[in-house]
Amino acid sequence: MKYFASGLLFDNDGVLVDSHCAAIVAWGQWCSEYAPHMNWDDSANAGRRAEDMVRDWIASPELFEEANNRINQLEQDSAGQTIALAGAVELTRSLKPGCWIVVTSANPNLGRARLLAAGIPVPAELVTAADVKSGKPAPDPYLLGAERLGFDPADCVVFEDAAAGVEAAAEAGVGLIVGIGERALQTEADIVIRDLSGITFDGEVLTIPDRNRLR
Repeated sequence: MKYFASGLLFDNDGVLVDSHCAAIVAWGQWCSEYAPHMNWDDSANAGRRAEDMVRDWIASPELFEEANNRINQLEQDSAGQTIALAGAVELTRSLKPGCWIVVTSANPNLGRARLLAAGIPVPAELVTAADVKSGKPAPDPYLLGAERLGFDPADCVVFEDAAAGVEAAAEAGVGLIVGIGERALQTEADIVIRDLSGITFDGEVLTIPDRNRLR
């Protein structure tokens, strides 16, 4: 498949990196302290900002700052366990600056730490949870990502694995939404691929090997 585009916008966790083991450690500990009744490892929570989940799950609003600081520290402490997903390092290192960006629901320190742990370059235009008033599934993160690259959202491609992120990309009006992994088969992504292996982008043409497509 070939697709003409100006910019590539990548979600991080589940697209570029695998941080699931790190999240198990952090959120498992946090839930035991603040929300033992919650199942954090639910696909419905994928792609959401930690602060939004904390706000939804804590019993008392007065605990928000304490609980939010706690999960931020726990996730930062476990960030070193993050690893790159197939094709992510090769693709991102091949891209020219200014044509791609990472749009993550993580806070700035955590987003950078996970990328660095996985050996993925950190783009100067990185969008994090702190940069937007409303996180995914609101369109704000991807609208800001396209703006920082200087492109119309319709000229951009988004790579996402979670329903919240796909919804955000669709609401932002991006030209193409590429779902990553089997979980993305349950989303409204335009196409779904196994991973980023074999993908190339020369600044104008995105090429995705047909053998990598799941849908």
